Amino acid sequence: MLGLHDCLTEVMAIPGALDAMLLDQTSGMAVVASGAPEGVDTERSAAALTETLRATMDGLAHSCPGDTVRIDDMLVTTDHGHHLLRLMETAFEGPLVIYVRLDLDRSNVALARFRLQDLSTRLLA
Repeated sequence: MLGLHDCLTEVMAIPGALDAMLLDQTSGMAVVASGAPEGVDTERSAAALTETLRATMDGLAHSCPGDTVRIDDMLVTTDHGHHLLRLMETAFEGPLVIYVRLDLDRSNVALARFRLQDLSTRLLA
């Protein structure tokens, strides 16, 4: 089984990764963070990211009444980078989310999604 710190180290090895966090989806807190730029409040960022996920899940649930909506990952592209979140059900205290911010020019989103999928299955094992 892959440990939390090892997982984050591998996330940061993804080409173009700028910073990353493992988030507790229930509490909205950062479990582990790496590479956060100076001046970024990691806890506030973690809370905002988990709230964005909750709002997205609620919106999708309202858009697809009667269907079970399950998000595997979420990608948001801004003028400052790609923001990729991978949701996981874990054997830890509760559901975790892997978050990585990727450089617009140096990253490959498809490769990053593939790597996060692989990491999430190894973290769950």
